[in-house]
Amino acid sequence: MTEHETGPAPERERTQQETGGSGAGRTAARQDDGAQVSTGKEKAGAPEAVIPELVIISGMSGAGRSTAAKCLEDLGWFVVDNLPPALIPTMVELGARSQGNVARIAVVVDVRGRRFFDNLRESLADLDARGVTRRTVFLESSDDALVRRFESVRRPHPLQGDGRIVDGIAAERELLRELRGDADLVIDTSSLNVHELRAKMDAQFAGEEEPELRATVMSFGFKYGLPVDADLVVDMRFLPNPHWVPELRPYTGLNEEVASYVFNQPGAKEFLDRYAEMLRLVAAGYRREGKRYVTIAVGCTGGKHRSVAMSEKLAARLAAEGVETVVVHRDMGRE
Repeated sequence: MTEHETGPAPERERTQQETGGSGAGRTAARQDDGAQVSTGKEKAGAPEAVIPELVIISGMSGAGRSTAAKCLEDLGWFVVDNLPPALIPTMVELGARSQGNVARIAVVVDVRGRRFFDNLRESLADLDARGVTRRTVFLESSDDALVRRFESVRRPHPLQGDGRIVDGIAAERELLRELRGDADLVIDTSSLNVHELRAKMDAQFAGEEEPELRATVMSFGFKYGLPVDADLVVDMRFLPNPHWVPELRPYTGLNEEVASYVFNQPGAKEFLDRYAEMLRLVAAGYRREGKRYVTIAVGCTGGKHRSVAMSEKLAARLAAEGVETVVVHRDMGRE
């Protein structure tokens, strides 16, 4: 994603991480550095090759795949752009035989490969059969944002043919539907600029140790639309709205008085306790299934009071459970 592919950065978004923000926590998790792979060509007595860490970057054309790839390259990853999917197992094998010189590989896979893209599922099955641990990052964006980006660079969509840009986008969404559903991390870049996307990638991949599970807790306002990258969505509109309390209206859920008002309402503390318990079960299941990223969207009418207060508390509970957590208040400040 180039600088002109995205709109202006939304100043309203507030991301809090462990470096001082509330509701964030970090836990160190073990890496599978000891995983082994046999290429079938090792001599007797020779040390077995170590499987490199593998990330597959895919997503919608114009959503920022190039930016994500460049970010990983800056972090020391060996990045291969537009590699035919059938060659991914070969790339992993070569990395395993590099004696540690290629320890982390990122492969960009997209519809530019045309017919080669059809081999992706077969290649992923081959990797699974070899015991290769892989992660998939999917870059998503709204149709409106993608159309603006293609029009700004005056280039056709790779799948539009003789049709319109929106026709190409629709065809690509259908082609990538299953891959998006299987992705470990989905990043919606509709309202992100280049620097914000890089910050999100850095937050996920810059650490020296991989956590077992990373969570993003995002407050939002229903009147501004659902977050497209949410895995779980909860609705705080069952609680009284502080907006209708004149002395609380100017403040947000980060304000102590607003938070106290929210959690003194019937059902608020009970919801927090029970939903946190449910998240504990979900997190355990995600770990068992190898899912490393989850986005929890907490909504209220405007995304200013109730959802913000609840997001902070939920993030704190997750952090206490050893889940590395990032808090994002998507719509705070829009009113």
